[in-house]
Amino acid sequence: MSLLMNEKIKSKEVDLTGLEGESLGIVSRDEALAMAKQLKADLVCTSPMSFPPPCKLVSRGEAKKEQSQQKREERLREQPAKEKELRLSASIEEHDYDTKRRQAEKLLASGNAVLLVVRLQGKHEQAPAKQLLERLSADLAPAGTKATGIQVSGKQAAVRINPAV
Repeated sequence: MSLLMNEKIKSKEVDLTGLEGESLGIVSRDEALAMAKQLKADLVCTSPMSFPPPCKLVSRGEAKKEQSQQKREERLREQPAKEKELRLSASIEEHDYDTKRRQAEKLLASGNAVLLVVRLQGKHEQAPAKQLLERLSADLAPAGTKATGIQVSGKQAAVRINPAV
């Protein structure tokens, strides 16, 4: 949706709101444009379909900045959540474990799903890998929920955690 500003507003009269949000009543478009120029502001139409269209005085450049911010937020909301993979080893040190947990919490907080993967070197690592994934998914419970159980297949063990809504 394009923003109607200044000379692009075609209506003869507008219902004007001032810079501080105060109602200035119904004035002619030319008078509103003159007032905007005098205050070094933009005249922005908030609802072009009503009559007279409600318009407000906004600090110069502020309206476009607001509109681009709204577009950016809409784009982010429309994007599907991405799945990010975090790789661990079955014999992970405590400090490294804490780092991976913090990374996963950040990813979940930003709306991404996390796939925790433990690479297995041999059959003897299956049990520790399962325990590691259980512990990590329990620690991440406030930030997200398990979407799958722990799956052990061949050379890796994995679990997917979705962000908490």
